[in-house]
Amino acid sequence: MFNNANHALLFLVDTVFELYIIVVIARVLLQATHAPFHNPISKFVQRVTQTPVIILGRVIPRWHHMDVPAIAVALLLCFINIELDLLLSPLPMGLQPMLAIVWSILKLLVLVCDLYFFTILVQALLSWISSPGHYSPATVILWHLNEPLLRPVRKHLPPIAGLDLSPLVLLIGLQVVSLLLPLPGIFR
Repeated sequence: MFNNANHALLFLVDTVFELYIIVVIARVLLQATHAPFHNPISKFVQRVTQTPVIILGRVIPRWHHMDVPAIAVALLLCFINIELDLLLSPLPMGLQPMLAIVWSILKLLVLVCDLYFFTILVQALLSWISSPGHYSPATVILWHLNEPLLRPVRKHLPPIAGLDLSPLVLLIGLQVVSLLLPLPGIFR
């Protein structure tokens, strides 16, 4: 029987896994966007994800400039999270491993959309409340993460009356993409 304790445990397991997976994804994205390594946020992300990435890095090499071991860590954690969800949920057991792998990839894509949704939202809010030219480690990281997505939208949608609507368009687009991914609700 699926009771409140199982529901709470499932929530706790998902939250812990998803937060760590998002940090691993941030590691990959920070490296891909050439965010400053000496930024305190970059250092935190690097340090927190270092051990599992080094362990998998002994088996899985980097490819060009892509941190393939970190991507493998994120996928492995998604897979473990899905398997734990199945153990803790009232769903019938016996999930085929290939289906769990596909769901792991989909979960990773949903988490990438969630990460970008959150960072773009925070960047937009910070732009409203912070003074122009104000430096903070967070704004530098947010700019490096989000600018590759915002720039093409800005190119096609210039500011209207001085208001940049590209974050809004991107937030809506990320939600649509996330909803279109065929991932069962229990794993979201």
